[in-house]
Amino acid sequence: MAGRLEDYGLIGDLQTSAHVGRDGAVDWLCLPRFDSPAVCAALLGDEDNGFWRIGPSVAEGQTPPDATRRGYLGDSLILESQWDTPTGTVSVIDFMPPREGPPRLVRIVEAVTGSVSVTSEMRLRFGYGSITPLVTWPEGRMHAVAGPDSVWLDCDGGLRGEQEQFTLTAGQRMAFTLSWEPSHAPAPDILDTDEALEATEKFWAAWVAGCRYDGRYRAAVVRSLITLKALTYAPTGGIVAAPTTSLPEEIGGIRNWDYRYVWLRDAALIMASLLRTGYRAEARAWRAWLVRAVAGDPENLQIMYGVAGEREVPETVLPWLTGYQNSAPVRVGNAAAAQWQLDVYGEVLEALYLAATLGLEPDPSTSTLLVTLVETVEARWHEPDEGIWEIRGPRKQFVHSKVMAWVAVDRVIRLVEAGHAEGPVDRWRLLRDAIHQDVCDQGYDPVRNTFTQFYGSQGLDASLLMIALTGFLPADDKRVIGTVEAVQRELATPEGFVRRYATDGAAPAVDGLPGDEGAFLVCSFWLTDALARIGRHDDAQELYERLLAVSSDLGLMAEEWDPQRQQQTGNFPQGFTHIGVIDGALALDALTVGGEDR
Repeated sequence: MAGRLEDYGLIGDLQTSAHVGRDGAVDWLCLPRFDSPAVCAALLGDEDNGFWRIGPSVAEGQTPPDATRRGYLGDSLILESQWDTPTGTVSVIDFMPPREGPPRLVRIVEAVTGSVSVTSEMRLRFGYGSITPLVTWPEGRMHAVAGPDSVWLDCDGGLRGEQEQFTLTAGQRMAFTLSWEPSHAPAPDILDTDEALEATEKFWAAWVAGCRYDGRYRAAVVRSLITLKALTYAPTGGIVAAPTTSLPEEIGGIRNWDYRYVWLRDAALIMASLLRTGYRAEARAWRAWLVRAVAGDPENLQIMYGVAGEREVPETVLPWLTGYQNSAPVRVGNAAAAQWQLDVYGEVLEALYLAATLGLEPDPSTSTLLVTLVETVEARWHEPDEGIWEIRGPRKQFVHSKVMAWVAVDRVIRLVEAGHAEGPVDRWRLLRDAIHQDVCDQGYDPVRNTFTQFYGSQGLDASLLMIALTGFLPADDKRVIGTVEAVQRELATPEGFVRRYATDGAAPAVDGLPGDEGAFLVCSFWLTDALARIGRHDDAQELYERLLAVSSDLGLMAEEWDPQRQQQTGNFPQGFTHIGVIDGALALDALTVGGEDR
């Protein structure tokens, strides 16, 4: 069975990624793209569904040991794991070079001290663990083929089988390179692994040097920025929400979804975080991706697309996979792509507004898109929708959706006023006022002094924290303070982390699904920002640092935190959560002076 999510390290080449466990096993690897079928899918099943482990040899039937220590090499996506054994210490360096040719996963094994017996064991299974490839051994290389896909494995000194055992003494090293090619293509060139390692180190050093953040939480922010960069699909500028599918929101539950696509909401917020910390090239690439994905049909904006802008992401179930820690079903594709989510317009237009105000050069296609998007909001803001959490129950008049509709109109008005766009600004000012009045009249409970999840409801929703974060109302407004404190009081776990909304196990919640879930980590980061804005700076900082403490030893964070099991849950690592790390640090730094609360 797969380990805890915290046990996995992420490596990637800006087009796909791999999850490497503490025991040295690659348990998740999709080739050649994030959304391609996995060739190692043990994360969602068992070893029969594909894995590749390198580590100290053990006797047959024994469990491979976890690494004694591990960490990324500096500010990079190069992972080093070390094992101390009775006979010596061995190191494995795992990385994927930013792609220039075929996708490659490189594993360099080196004896640090003494003499260590090492085993490399590989079991590739194409089609998400369902297809056994044909394996041949041409000229000392392993070649695995199944349908349109093929994988080549190279090793210093050649290969003799899918399981290799060898002994290294101090200073000796052996390098393995796994490469993907279409099955009809010729064999890839053999990679110079030393040159590839040096080039990968230089790439990440140069990229991190562009970070403009130098505050108190720099280490956490830089690791989060690297993680967000790892989620970008370099050829198009698309940014996936997470590199995994079906990691459950509740262990043993059915809330298991495929996040290997470009959510406009998530990607827009990621772009905003990158912009705030100095990364304009990524923002420019995402803006171009957005224009291509929306194309000439912005009235039918989808909430998500494939990494190249594909509109079709049909959802299906893979019955042969038992699921992460027996959490079935395993799904690929995502039916939420067909949902109507009003709030997306606000997140996208907020990101485009930020791009303009931070000096990204104007783009005529984007200016036209701004007007079309706000006109769609004008026509449809009264409608109920599925909301930010993609409910699979009846549509509601969600307060957060209406607030983000107000944001959409407000940001375009500001862009027109600043000369970045043109449009009927007087009419849009009336629209902005109408939406604002509607939310205040129908989405606010004066008895409890809090906004509610949807019009006419008594329930709360963590997304209401965005009222404080978007400027919909001033932070010192009693309704804002009341809402922030109500969310903290009614939705927080004992650690102070925030659930999205109430669930009660067997009965379907507002989302139309049975079961429960843990605290949603990005919502908890929203709370830190909101607390700081309403003047509770000590509480905000304490909560922020408590959140950082539940990240993995590698600084990675999943979608949720299970307060009962005390472990991360949901897709991992989650871009949304790492946005929270970055934006929370920026907010805390902006609201304090010299490291002391105002």
